[in-house]
Amino acid sequence: MKKEIKFTVTLDENLIPEKLDWTASEGGGVSEEEIKALMISVWDGKEKVAKRVDLWTKEMRVDEMKYFHFQTLMTLADSLERSTKENVVADKIREFGMQIGKEMEILTK
Repeated sequence: MKKEIKFTVTLDENLIPEKLDWTASEGGGVSEEEIKALMISVWDGKEKVAKRVDLWTKEMRVDEMKYFHFQTLMTLADSLERSTKENVVADKIREFGMQIGKEMEILTK
């Protein structure tokens, strides 16, 4: 059985993302749902290196980007904890995330 996650990037004349959509069949699925940003990380087992793609539309505001990065950092901690049981390190990432959220002024001090 195969499942597919698809990202569609529409570029403007300067090759800057103008529109991002994603489609996924798993878990109830989504079909061409518009998004403003994405971060994809994959592990290359042969090279032992993480590879990634970061894209955002030119309409994404700076305050939204700050929240996006904050939330990504917090979910990174959750993912680490689930996949490795590194509870102490995951908590340290969360503490760091809270500190960063305050410094970016997206969380109240």
